[in-house]
Order: sequence, then structure tokens, then C-alpha cells
Amino acid sequence: MSPRRACVVIALGLIAHTHTATAYLDQPSPGLLRYAATRFGPPAPPRILHWQHERAPSDIGSLGQLAAINAKANAIPPVSDLEHWQQAEYWATPLEFVASNGGDCEDYAIAKYFALRDAGVPSERLRMTYVRALNGSRIENHMVLAYYATPGGEPLILDNLNPRVLPVSERPDLIPVFSFNDDDVRRDGIPMVRRWKDLRQRMQSEGEL
Repeated sequence: MSPRRACVVIALGLIAHTHTATAYLDQPSPGLLRYAATRFGPPAPPRILHWQHERAPSDIGSLGQLAAINAKANAIPPVSDLEHWQQAEYWATPLEFVASNGGDCEDYAIAKYFALRDAGVPSERLRMTYVRALNGSRIENHMVLAYYATPGGEPLILDNLNPRVLPVSERPDLIPVFSFNDDDVRRDGIPMVRRWKDLRQRMQSEGEL
């Protein structure tokens, strides 16, 4: 995916208690900051601390909270996996995304998802939705984060290509294909499970620093 069209949000569900899975970014330990500096250079710790201080409104699931987290992640520059990680496809942890100051759609998506979960949004309100994105005469693969205020209601779409958090009815450029959340991702038939498990293992290691 190109960084321009591929950086729409993914929201992936987590196992129990993962709303605190990225708390180490909000309260980074000295060991975590040392690790980030060693891996990504001296600018990495200030980036983490800046992310920490950019707080979203505390009213859970409000438009203000969604928009603030969307904008917070979107401030990080887009860059392709091949250029950034020298891999065709790589799902960065929120730490890697923030400390390296770049990422593509999966990286934006993961960071936004965990930020919302850490802010108290229940996983059942979030669904990762695979879409086709209309880009002029082209149709490209995309992922978006769909937020449901009520079960079966019209979702709001968090998208780094569009700074506004809009109802899906106002995003005719996105054609949904399938969606899943944390309960679905644990089933073997759901795509991307292997990448998700690898991501979770790396996040667990980071949280222990």
C-alpha cells in the first residue's frame, strides 16, 4: 500500500485487559526511553514524551475524543513499510510508530486503536473494516477504524486521509469489504491473525522494559 492511500485506520480488537496495553507510552519508564533512543536515535524519547502530553478529552466515545486521537496520530508523517522498515509489510507497535516518527496505514490504525482503548472506549464499539478506497479512477485497498456509538448504528470513520471524523454515509469514497473486532480476531479463519499475534508479542516485550 502507498503511504498516501494506505494510511486509513485499522482498529483491531484485543484480548482481555488490553485497554492498558500501551500505558507504558503514557508513563514511559527510563528503560523504555533508553531502548527507544538506542533503536531510533536521540529524537525518539522527546517524541514519546510529546505523545504522552497530547491528552485527548476524557468523555469516552465523544466526537471530541475521537477527533483528538485521530489528529494526534495523523500528525506523524506517512511513509511506506518498504522505505521505513525495509519490509514489504510490517505492523509497527505504537511505540515503534511514535518513536520512529513514521508509518503506513496499519501503524496509524494500531496506534489509534490502542489510544482509544486506553482512553476507555470498549472494544465492542470498534471494528476494523477492510475497504476499497476510490482514488480518482483507481480503487485501492484500505483499512478504516469504525466507531459505533450504539450496536447496529451508523459508524463514525477515523481516517488519516481525511482529518474529519465522519459518518460512513458521508464517505462515499470507501467501499466496505469485511470487518472484525477482538472477538473475531481470535478465530483462525480471520485474516491477519498471525501479524496481529506477532504485534501483541512485541508490545508485551516493550511493556516489560
